[in-house]
Amino acid sequence: MRDMKENPVPALLYKVFVFGFGSLCVVYLVAPIVIALTMSFTSGQTLKYPPEGFSFRWYEALLDPVRSATEHAAAWNSLKIAGLAVLGALLFAVPATIGMTRMRRSTVGTIEPLLLAPLVLPSLVYGLAALIVANFVGLQPSLWLTVTGHVVVFGPLMYRAASVVAQGLNPSLAEASTVMGASWFTTLRRVTIPLLMPGILAGAFLVFIQSLDNVSVSLFLADAQTTVLPLRMFALIEESLDVRVAAISGILIGLTLLVMLVARRVLAPQRQA
Repeated sequence: MRDMKENPVPALLYKVFVFGFGSLCVVYLVAPIVIALTMSFTSGQTLKYPPEGFSFRWYEALLDPVRSATEHAAAWNSLKIAGLAVLGALLFAVPATIGMTRMRRSTVGTIEPLLLAPLVLPSLVYGLAALIVANFVGLQPSLWLTVTGHVVVFGPLMYRAASVVAQGLNPSLAEASTVMGASWFTTLRRVTIPLLMPGILAGAFLVFIQSLDNVSVSLFLADAQTTVLPLRMFALIEESLDVRVAAISGILIGLTLLVMLVARRVLAPQRQA
């Protein structure tokens, strides 16, 4: 730091790199979102940038229960799979997080990489391998097989988010609850779970978004009746560059931003406390 004060050139290069590269990254992240939203309001017949005029016609077409019946069914399937994936992740991620906090560090260092392994393995490879194993044991692609695959692949996200919060908890709080005569279930319900709630909610959000947007696992494990929204969007692009794809993207972007704002307002008081 003293060298930077004495010689302004390194400090200038540092600022140029940090702010310049950071600005490029922000533009790279935000520009596709802005372009997708802009194209969704076009009055033209196909995906094109810049858009031809301004209109809500494609949002109206997307909400039309007759014209977009297939898209509605695909969206409902995706929402069901994502919601069930969150519930499945809760069933193993939260108990695993609580159990890990009570183990020795060496034991955690051995077991935790196994729990996080699905995050490293490419989901496309896992989807194909899961399909092979399912056929070997006599299972056919279905909604429930897809949900199971999503829980395995994205469940570690909830475990990771909850474990980060668990590492900062004071173990004496649970011990004090036990000393005061509370049962283990009461301590879990009134002390441990509420303290872990920020991590659980963050993990649920990550699992839901990743499951809703997944293509590779659903491609192999979903049956013909379980068309999911990402695969339907790909089909619309391949068939006719349908502008409804941009409208779907606009709705998803809006819902994601809304959930993030609500989560921020809900979790902010807990962080301040």
